[in-house]
Parts: sequence; structure tokens; C-alpha cells
Amino acid sequence: MRFLASQIIIFNNQHLNRQNSYFLTTKKSPYEVQQINLQRLDKAWKRWLIPDQTGKRGGRPRFKKLGKLRSFCFSRVNHPKAVIKFDGKQIITTRFGAMRVIVHRAIPDGMTIKTATITKKADGYYVSFSLEDKSIPSLIPTENIKTAVGIDVGLKEFLTTNTGETVPVPKFYRKSQSNLARKQKKVSRKKIGSNNWKKAQNKIAKLHQHIARQREDFHYKTAHKLVKEYELIAVENLNIKGLARNSKLSKSIYDVAWGAFIEKLNAVAVKRGVLMIKVNPHNTSQNCSNCGHKVPKTLSVRTHCCPKCKVVLDRDENAAINILNKALNEVGIILSACGGLDGSQPVRQETSETWIQLSLF
Repeated sequence: MRFLASQIIIFNNQHLNRQNSYFLTTKKSPYEVQQINLQRLDKAWKRWLIPDQTGKRGGRPRFKKLGKLRSFCFSRVNHPKAVIKFDGKQIITTRFGAMRVIVHRAIPDGMTIKTATITKKADGYYVSFSLEDKSIPSLIPTENIKTAVGIDVGLKEFLTTNTGETVPVPKFYRKSQSNLARKQKKVSRKKIGSNNWKKAQNKIAKLHQHIARQREDFHYKTAHKLVKEYELIAVENLNIKGLARNSKLSKSIYDVAWGAFIEKLNAVAVKRGVLMIKVNPHNTSQNCSNCGHKVPKTLSVRTHCCPKCKVVLDRDENAAINILNKALNEVGIILSACGGLDGSQPVRQETSETWIQLSLF
């Protein structure tokens, strides 16, 4: 059993624009919305009071003033007693009646709509459905894996594979910084709370939304391309917050959004039955992919030169090979001596006290 999400747009609805706080008030909102808001508050307090497995706690819950709470959720859809219903063309609620919608994609056959969330965004209102799908895709058995790739993400190139292929960094936020600065300067000249101030704020929100959608589209296209070509994908299990904390490159790290890309890549891989493995990133850039000798280097050094085996590789390509080798070791596969995974089926690792791993070269 798995849950998917489908999103539709509420088209030109003036009722929600005039009464967008209806479902958030205590007296008029349905009990389903109130219950879910209480569940959100309870989770927020628990994340702050109770540490997780690593001993870390979440931030203190903050008061949500008017306008900050932009979404409300319904726990039942198309139920006889449900407050909200969807017939494929329009949303029907007990308060606003029927509302026309723009359907992003049709609800697949055999899936059941479980919950609905109405969200106010910069360009309108959206309804997101969570769908229940009882069919679980089966992953490709490790014995049948014929193509594998190791991926090293970075700021010079968005990603580099173990074969040396690269994907350039799009820099969506960096390219829009000057436009964003102009719009923010206009907001600073408006009276806070006025209609002109709200219009200027909405223009900034639309620009941020456009950047986010550009980044999301790029992530999904890159993920689908990798999943189509390979049956096993190895990536690093990065600590994004730790990398961006107190770093001069924090803005660039958040702009490329490695964590969001890896999440999307994992979702696409599961959907298509492709195996994705996260490995420990420790020393993937320092160790030689050919002989295993540790070659310390700073971030400014972009070429890997091993003094022991005389191998010269791009720094990111060397790391990608190490990432792939770590992933193959975890699933119990060693590369064959002739061409690795390109033309022949990989060999299962036999259990023994001593064994030798053969690298790509």
C-alpha cells in the first residue's frame, strides 16, 4: 500500500478570495479541519519537547498570525458525510457549492482518494489529493541488474557520474536575484498593510514560486533521465543542513537543492522499480578509486592525482566511482574484470574471509 499525490487548481473562485479564513475559524469550520489542525499542533509540540533518535529536537512552535496559515485539510473525500467531494470536473463543498477546477492530471483507475488539502499560493488556490494505491512496484532483483551508475553532486557541476558525464548547474535563484532585489526595493517603499504593499508582496511571492517550479521541473527531468538509463543508482547520504551551516556557499547549496533532488530521484526510482542506494560520503573524494590510497585535497583542487598508482581523474568523477563501488559492496555485487556493468551481468559476491574488489579501470 502506498500513497500518491495529485494536484488540481481551483479556477477563478471569488468565494475563497473573500472568505479564505472560513475554514480556519473556530465557530464555523468543520470538525475535520479543527481535528487536523490540533494534530498539527500536537506534532509540533512533540518535535520540540521530545528528541529524535539522534538526540535533536525541533524548533519551538510559533504563533500563526492572520495570513500565515494558508492551508486546511479534510480527512474524508467523496464520503456520504464528507464536507468536500470531487466528481472529476469540479470541487463540491457544503459551504461554497460547486467550484470549477483545472485538473493537473486525471485520477488513475483503481486509486482511492483519501484526503484533500486546500492551499493558498501566490497565483491562486490549489487542492492536493492523497491517493491510495494498493499495488506496490517490485524492485529489480540484484541478480538481474545490468546497468549501474554512481552520482556525485556538487556546485561546479550539478552532478557527475562515474563515467564522466556531467549535468550543469542551472542557478535559477542566482539568475533571478537582480529581479528579486528590484521587487523587494519597491515593497520597502510601500506602506505596510496597504493594498499596494500587498500587490508588491504578491509579485515577490510569484517570482519565488516561479523559481521553485523551475527547480522542481529540472529535478524531475534529470531524475527521469537517470532512471530510464540505469537499473541501480548510487548517491551520497548527505547532511545538507550541516554543509550549509556557517558556509559562504550556503546560498548556492540551497539553490541547487540536492536534498530535494535526491527525494524526487528516490520517488521516481521506486515508481519504476529501480534500486537506489544511499552510501556514506566519508572520504569518497579523498580516496583513490583505482588503488584505495587516500589523497587529501582541498575544495579548490578539482583534479585527483594519485601518487601511488599515477591515476589522474576529475575530482567529482573519482568520487562518483567510489560511491558506486560502495553501493555495489552493500548489495553484494563486485564488478567483473571485463568492462564492469556495461556489457555483462554483474557477479554476486561470494562470502569468504578475503576477497578483492575490482574497480572500473
